[in-house]
Amino acid sequence: MPKVIVMYEQPKDKEGFENYYYNQHTKLVDKVPHVQSAEVQKVLNTQNTDLQLYIVTEIVFEDLEGMKAAFKSPEWQEVTNDVPNLMPFLEKPPIIAVVE
Repeated sequence: MPKVIVMYEQPKDKEGFENYYYNQHTKLVDKVPHVQSAEVQKVLNTQNTDLQLYIVTEIVFEDLEGMKAAFKSPEWQEVTNDVPNLMPFLEKPPIIAVVE
C-alpha cells in the first residue's frame, strides 16, 4: 500500500509542537480523501543515524491511484500549506518519503 511517511526531528518547543500538531495539523489530514489510515508514533530511539527523531507519521492510502488523487485534492493542499505553521516549533522541516 502506498504511504507518505513524515519524520519530525526533536522540536525546539515540544509543548507548542504537540499542541499544534495534534489539535490542528492532524485534523487536516483526517479530511484528505482516499486515506485509509494515519498513525503517529513517538520515536523511542534511533540507530545508525545522527538524526534525533521525535515522531514518525504514516499516512496510508487505499491504492496508488487514490494517493495520486489525494495529492491533487484541496484537502491535501491544505495539509501542505499548513506545514509552515509547524516551523516555529521545529529546527528543520520534516523529512517526507512517499513509498509504495
